[in-house]
Amino acid sequence: MLQNEKKRSFIELGKFLSQFSENNSSKNPTVLHNDIFFEDCIKLIHLSQSHNGWYTPEQVYFAIESWAEALKEENLGQWLSAYEPIINEPKNIALILAGNIPLVGFHDFLSVLISGHNVLVKTSSNDQHLLPFLAKYIISVDPELTHKITFVDGKLENFDAVIATGSNNTSRYFEYYFKDKPSIIRKSRNSVAVLNGEETKEDLIALGEDIFRYFGLGCRNVSKLFVPKDYSFNSFFEAIFEYQDVIHYEKYANNYDYNKAVFLMSNFKLLDNGFLTLKEDKSHASPISSVFYEYYEDLTNLEQQLQSESEHIQCIVSNNLVENSISFGQTQRPKLWNYADNRDTISFLLTIK
Repeated sequence: MLQNEKKRSFIELGKFLSQFSENNSSKNPTVLHNDIFFEDCIKLIHLSQSHNGWYTPEQVYFAIESWAEALKEENLGQWLSAYEPIINEPKNIALILAGNIPLVGFHDFLSVLISGHNVLVKTSSNDQHLLPFLAKYIISVDPELTHKITFVDGKLENFDAVIATGSNNTSRYFEYYFKDKPSIIRKSRNSVAVLNGEETKEDLIALGEDIFRYFGLGCRNVSKLFVPKDYSFNSFFEAIFEYQDVIHYEKYANNYDYNKAVFLMSNFKLLDNGFLTLKEDKSHASPISSVFYEYYEDLTNLEQQLQSESEHIQCIVSNNLVENSISFGQTQRPKLWNYADNRDTISFLLTIK
């Protein structure tokens, strides 16, 4: 039961969010309820780092600006046009959200409401303030949503289906606990980039955005590079020097020092530029402040390898070297139809009976 009429509430939310920018936040007189929410939003952005040390104002502003773009009428329209309305009774959908990056669970929240269901939200302890604030805004726009949105502190109860996001360890718990419910259970994933040595400096600078945005904490952040034999990392290090200020952030610097020390004590060979280490490794999940790399000899064989490892990969970045890869610099700017784990959330929600 796709609720196109609910689309208007989220368009208004997008207009509200479009007022906020790290360089210039200013009121638009046409935006609804600014007298209630504008100043409080500014305060929340700057308080977020006290709630979660990784949520610096720069990162929160980026997340807000990204959602302001996504919630434009044309984007919502294009996204929802792919689905046929289905008339079902509203169900209670439980969301168990991650908190690794700001508003990481907003897409699930949006999907549940836009599909006509009620949402029961269990936020991560790392992100307990941003989504409830946005929920208050859309309720002010559409008071009918008041009884469709519930934030849960304790045990989740009285739900018909669940969407849960966590680590590989917690996913096993989720799969057992929710085995009798329709569910989407998301595990840990990472993103990779495929290079061939012909990338421009601009490409590699954009790749730095894919690596360093949100300090590398997101599943869409590039944590591994695939490079041809005898690849020189000189151009890569020269390009990402633009991101050197990341080392001045204490939490990142502490991770850099610790992880580098662990690697060195284990006698691993490292490439290092003073704020990022590169380590040859078959794994996809590199620690904060480090990126793994692996050599390849043939792109066809590499594509087959990536396909076989697809359950561990969120997205692939390249200059069209690999099928279905995305452009450099775009990993943290997904479209509404770019579903996590390639699992169509709306289709799942529309088939719950």
